[in-house]
Amino acid sequence: MPPKSRTYQPQKVRAALVAQNEALRAVVHRLTAPDLDRPTRLGSWRVRELVAHLSLALSLPPAPLDGPAPEGPVLSLADYAELTRTMAEAVDTRVTGLAADEFAGPPQEVAAAFDRSLDDLRSALDEAAAAEPGRRTALRAGRPMLLTDYLVTRLVEAVVHADDLADALGLADFPHDRQALAAVTRMLADAFADHVPGGAVELRIPPYAVVQAVPGPKHTRGTPPNVVETGPLTWIRLATGRADWAAAVADAQVSASGERSDLGEYLPVLG
Repeated sequence: MPPKSRTYQPQKVRAALVAQNEALRAVVHRLTAPDLDRPTRLGSWRVRELVAHLSLALSLPPAPLDGPAPEGPVLSLADYAELTRTMAEAVDTRVTGLAADEFAGPPQEVAAAFDRSLDDLRSALDEAAAAEPGRRTALRAGRPMLLTDYLVTRLVEAVVHADDLADALGLADFPHDRQALAAVTRMLADAFADHVPGGAVELRIPPYAVVQAVPGPKHTRGTPPNVVETGPLTWIRLATGRADWAAAVADAQVSASGERSDLGEYLPVLG
């Protein structure tokens, strides 16, 4: 089972955000006009909309940290995963508007707009570095969240959509930051275990995560009767609806053994 509340080291999360987004910046600065019109696996979004969405996600610092901390029950990362299921329409509306405005120009203007979002992110990270441990912030919906957990959600955006961008551009291997990839893999594994609680299946995502989930007889020792194993990027794609479970198993991207090891009905984790 995962820890009841996995903690992330703030300094490592901030460093991973910087490194992951510098890798994204390098790709965005190489985009051509035809690249911006390439389709993506995200419905009607082209690369232009995808870059606009990344800018929106990464330039949205949490509530100002010099004011009072928001009150109320804290939203966990697992709760956030559930919340994403209700956000798609609102996000699409904002992204479409942004792509038709600030990101409507030629590649050099798109790159400059993306740079401004990263400048905003760095300013937010400087504020976060000076904040007290355990500081709360507020999402746009007003829900309080631990600041470090909020920054982990920004890592999710940066890693998942970097993979979307690589897919759209035909890049064989995006240079994900290792700490970023590890944090996102663990966050999505923990959210899965929270969403489908139990101990019947052991989900292994080496080298970053092992969790137990799915209702049924709980494994206690020895070789688990139901084991699922896959790599970090395949897991991230499954957990976010980018990959199909049955196809991933058929292509040997997932190893699944045991009568309860079919996880297809429980995926995706994020909306």
